[in-house]
Amino acid sequence: MTPSISPSRAADFKQCPLKYRFRTIDRLQEAPSPAAVRGTLVHAVLEDIFDLPAAERTPEAARELVPGRWDALVEERPELAEMLAADESLTLESWFAQAGRLTDRWFTVEDPSRLEPADRELKVEVEVDGLVLRGVIDRVDVAPEGQVRVVDYKTGRTPGPGFEGKALFQMKFYGLVMWRRTGRVPDLLQLVYLKDGTIIRYAPDEEDLLALERNVQAVWAAIARATVEGDFRPRPSRLCSWCDFKPLCPAFGGTPPPLPVTDPPD
Repeated sequence: MTPSISPSRAADFKQCPLKYRFRTIDRLQEAPSPAAVRGTLVHAVLEDIFDLPAAERTPEAARELVPGRWDALVEERPELAEMLAADESLTLESWFAQAGRLTDRWFTVEDPSRLEPADRELKVEVEVDGLVLRGVIDRVDVAPEGQVRVVDYKTGRTPGPGFEGKALFQMKFYGLVMWRRTGRVPDLLQLVYLKDGTIIRYAPDEEDLLALERNVQAVWAAIARATVEGDFRPRPSRLCSWCDFKPLCPAFGGTPPPLPVTDPPD
């Protein structure tokens, strides 16, 4: 089987090799977090809004989509209802209101009545030098003149100074995949932050994407080496406070389970 990697798994390894191992090799379960699940819900609404005629893509219409999309998510993953019930600070009404505020904010930075995406939730993959790069792009816009814009929604806040590079890693990854698939470098990579209504735009070039390609290949080589050596070391940071795997982490006195014997997956 040809090895593959996604931007999220590459980012996991860069952040903490042990976290990558727990998620990707051990496949340990993580409790769904309200922030992540709210993001999934909002992404579903912003995908479905484009099924409506352009003139009907309004903030009110987006809010009306929230309950139905939530019901569909819960039907697919019943544990999400348990997550909501376990959080005493949340009711179904307040949960829908939180999602609605994020979709409302989207309308302050983009006008969906003037957009007709070429693709939504586009699954992409391409093989480069024996490694499959894959992922899911929230939205691809193609202008009448042919310009291509790759768009990703984020339900958190805009990253602070010094952290934009990490945020753009995923987008450059998608830009690389699109370039290798189509032979054309996307004209614009766009991150839409719904928490504070900010857009980060970046125009990549071939040099940028080649540098990213080398970086991803180096990450994969490090993953393969760690797998062969059985050496996935923790990399403690302030992000550890939100990690479900903290009780198993040696950096905090935990003991990881035995490493499964496997090829490096994704």
